[in-house]
Amino acid sequence: MLVTAATLRLCGINLTIRDNVLLNAYTTVINFFGPLQSGPAFRAVYLKKTHKLALKKYAVATLVYYFIFALISGVFLLSGVLKWWFVPITIGVGIVLFALRKSPIITRRIGGININNWYLLAAATFLQLSIVATIYYIELHTLSSQITFSQAIIYTGAADFALFVSVTPGAIGFREAFLVFSHRLHHIGGGLIISANILDRIMYLILLIFLTIFIVIVHAKKQLSKEEVQD
Repeated sequence: MLVTAATLRLCGINLTIRDNVLLNAYTTVINFFGPLQSGPAFRAVYLKKTHKLALKKYAVATLVYYFIFALISGVFLLSGVLKWWFVPITIGVGIVLFALRKSPIITRRIGGININNWYLLAAATFLQLSIVATIYYIELHTLSSQITFSQAIIYTGAADFALFVSVTPGAIGFREAFLVFSHRLHHIGGGLIISANILDRIMYLILLIFLTIFIVIVHAKKQLSKEEVQD
């Protein structure tokens, strides 16, 4: 939700909390069942139809998000190599980027978007990936008490990159492959990876069911409201 709001701020659009929640619910459901991250495509069409947002403008804003997403995921993935340098480097990069937020190079308009709000998107993306890392840690630690949070961070970085080549619902198969191939970085066994991913898929399917119910209820209320107005 925060990432969506921050991305749209680059385009000069501010959605209400209700519309933001509904848009994210749709995107999450479509993203899972559609190939190649279909959620952003649906979001672009929806915003063009309802807010007259140019597809090119939203595409540029989305690419900025993906760049930040990949950058943070890369840092997560290499955190095991960086070891204790991970924290000061992350803090240092954050300070430099925040200091550059008013730089003429950064604040200029690129592709019609106002890039000077990029640091809000970076903060929202970092929070998003930190929450994902926490969820993965809980799942992994539930299956094996020896798993540390630092391993979960590396694991998250590897899992994130699978999303860029996803051609199956929820990157099934691709995420597991990325996690197995990056074994030397996070040191989590293949058996545990498969078990954790099964657990994660189950929890995610439960979330999708709740989101689908939410979408149906919202649309039912809208339909009832229309009928009341017509009466």
